[in-house]
Amino acid sequence: MGFKCGIVGLPNVGKSTLFNALTKSSIPAENFPFCTIDPNVGKVPLPDKRLEQLNKIVDSKKVIPTTLDLVDIAGLVKGASDGEGLGNSFLSNIREMSAIAHVVRCFDDENITHVDGSVNPKRDVEVINLELILADLESVSKRISRCEKLLKTNDKQNKIHYEILKEIKIELEKGNLIEIGKFKDEEQIIIHQFQLLSTKPTFYIGNISDTEKSNQKLKELEEIANDLGSFVIPTSIKIEQEISTLNNEERKEYLELMNMDEPVLNKIIFKGYELLGLKTFFTVGPNEIRAWTIKKNYSAPNAAGVIHTDFEKGFIKAEVIDFEDFIEFNGELGAREKGKLRLEGKDYLVKDGDIIHFKFNV
Repeated sequence: MGFKCGIVGLPNVGKSTLFNALTKSSIPAENFPFCTIDPNVGKVPLPDKRLEQLNKIVDSKKVIPTTLDLVDIAGLVKGASDGEGLGNSFLSNIREMSAIAHVVRCFDDENITHVDGSVNPKRDVEVINLELILADLESVSKRISRCEKLLKTNDKQNKIHYEILKEIKIELEKGNLIEIGKFKDEEQIIIHQFQLLSTKPTFYIGNISDTEKSNQKLKELEEIANDLGSFVIPTSIKIEQEISTLNNEERKEYLELMNMDEPVLNKIIFKGYELLGLKTFFTVGPNEIRAWTIKKNYSAPNAAGVIHTDFEKGFIKAEVIDFEDFIEFNGELGAREKGKLRLEGKDYLVKDGDIIHFKFNV
């Protein structure tokens, strides 16, 4: 569906290593800035344990998870908005993202260079955010100029855009990221059209040492993220990459040894998915169990259209079973006998975990 989560940060903070681990691919992760010049894109399966539970009941021939597109964007530096480093092209890559995973280095290592000479999470976050703000300020100023030229036409839509842009510019000039949630729903729709960098939903990944037990720099990052209305997922990216190279049995043994129920990578994928406001519904049968991605507030016909446009055009009704009921009553037959299968119409809003069979006519 085109949902992309971009991995950003300064050079040498662990972005490409994280991307390698998440996608189990192998791209350069050298110890110098700009080793990743073009954005690398990988489709990452959502590690949804519900698929395993469904398959224990149905024993389907194929199990297909839903996916999230992850993009490794080369490191930004101070002055990127003015074209420093490879700035302008990087900023345009971020503009295409639906959400941002911001990797911040939280450990010292004299063998790994830092672009600013020292590790300082507060400064590093501010550098990236300031570049996003400055790039948006330039974009918004140009849009305002265009709107001003059309004010004499008394175009109602132009005037609405003009007022919103002026409000945004005031915040950007204060050095603030734009909190899109403060705007009315109809204003948010307009703001999304502007593709502003500073409005992207963002969470932070604190890259910590694999040996350090107490980490003051991580605490600093958590305070910064909290102030920005976000959160931090701490992890040793080095360890996560090592885990990603193990086979299933080795991975299970390693996680048990580390008292971990799952790799932190899984949490990162899920957080990116949640931050985008996405949900999952399932289609279940003997030939295939499949997870499908939808946006929140998708109706049953909207969800049907994700499978095929004909399903949405000819939608008649949807047979729906809650995931918990499907598991508790051992499949569709048991759920049906207990009266847990419902017929839903065009106005039904699909819930996360719904198991759906669509009826349509084209």
